[in-house]
Amino acid sequence: MLRFDLDEPILKIGKNQVPWTMGNSFEGLQIFGGIGSGKTSGSGRFFALKYLSKGYGGLVLTVKSDEKQDWIEYAKLTGRYNDLIIVEPKGSKYFNFLDYETTHSNKKSYSENILQVLKTVIKASEEKATGKNNDPFWENALDMLISNTIDLSLLAYNKISIEHLYDIARSASRYKKPQENKDSKEKKENKAKPPVFKIALDVVEKGIQKAIEDTIAEFGREYITNLDQKAFDELLLKKIPHAREFNYIQEFFNETYAELSEKTKSIVDFSFTGFLYRLLKDPIYSLFCSNPSNFTPEDCLKGKIILINLPVKHYHKVGRDTQIMFKYIWQRAMERRNVRENERPVFLWADEAQNFLHEYDAEYQATARSSRIATVYISQNIPNYYANMAGVNGEYKVKSFLGTLATKVFHANADIETNQFASTLIGEEYRAEETEARSIVDGQVTVTKTIAPKLDKMVRPEVFNTLLTGGNKNQFKITAYLHAQGMKLRDGFSYDKIRFDQNFVP
Repeated sequence: MLRFDLDEPILKIGKNQVPWTMGNSFEGLQIFGGIGSGKTSGSGRFFALKYLSKGYGGLVLTVKSDEKQDWIEYAKLTGRYNDLIIVEPKGSKYFNFLDYETTHSNKKSYSENILQVLKTVIKASEEKATGKNNDPFWENALDMLISNTIDLSLLAYNKISIEHLYDIARSASRYKKPQENKDSKEKKENKAKPPVFKIALDVVEKGIQKAIEDTIAEFGREYITNLDQKAFDELLLKKIPHAREFNYIQEFFNETYAELSEKTKSIVDFSFTGFLYRLLKDPIYSLFCSNPSNFTPEDCLKGKIILINLPVKHYHKVGRDTQIMFKYIWQRAMERRNVRENERPVFLWADEAQNFLHEYDAEYQATARSSRIATVYISQNIPNYYANMAGVNGEYKVKSFLGTLATKVFHANADIETNQFASTLIGEEYRAEETEARSIVDGQVTVTKTIAPKLDKMVRPEVFNTLLTGGNKNQFKITAYLHAQGMKLRDGFSYDKIRFDQNFVP
């Protein structure tokens, strides 16, 4: 078994060469920097090359089209090119997420796992757009629609496919609350069931027939005929659990869902079916829904680096949603692993990270250290996170999330809020301040000097505007301030000014 030393240095900081170790990497890294600050080509490049050279496996999410070439270069420089798994249109790598969940869960947890995956992605997408997920009524309605759609698909077809989910969800929108002033024909049309209900009913009826035959074979026909209706129903429901489930599914679609207002129902329908529709279209359908998997998240535990080359700038909403979906599945897979059996560190890498956040990120990051997962999020500024974690308490969500990333690197930035955040995080100290007082006594000017302690920012916000940004004019040198929780760096404080070289090679 490969051994990895958590005390092995990744970076040495300051004049005392304090080591920032592999163990520190598992506590999370956030990199901030304005446009052209060198955050990607400086600290981002440095940490990527270091992680690869140390044998980390990982997942890379993409926003820009050139990120694929960057990581090919990183992999070649560190001798890891053969470990790259690039998932992209017209490529040869496929991951069928429904089949994967089938093989990594029992039948009882399978539907719940699929529910969690789908609703996490849908809610992340809706949150970015409108903050709608803060409405518990909307959230519960969406959860119930997804859950009952999954259960009906399993009952009728004994499997889940995107096609089946889409067809069932679309038919759900046809259910309407019957009106008292409508004639019986229209009431009947309102209650008309899509074909999947007939298939599910046939499955239940066959189960009932078999249960009756088995009971007769065991106890005799007289036992059945002597049961009253209540006892007979209880017997069947005990022997055929999915009969009870079918009753609840019918009740949901015929009554609960049909009772919703048209406006509410249309929002829920559009959120769910719209997401499924995007999965049904290529290249997403081929990459993640139809072809058998030839890689899994667990390959990262063998040292593979999975790069999802569906850059958001090119594929927009479907590229973002698909990467969030794979990210969430990958996070759960990494948390499942037994680090005593496999110690290999892995990283989760996202430049322009605000595009890929979901509601479980803070919870996941809280346990990432014990799972040996190094999270690296890169973004221009804090307002980017505010804009993508919309809705009530959005500011608190961002602060909670940032609090789980123990190391922060601040490059040159023109954003006032980010610079103030960095300055406040680094902290204050007492400094000697000399003041002069002038007075005139008997025609003579007397100067009195006083030295007194004054509490001041150790790094003032405006200083971040002056940091080096690389390129020829700076001899490809980039400067930044690093703050690391629990470390004593400069004069016993948890920060220091560091320098990165854009031409760094490990």
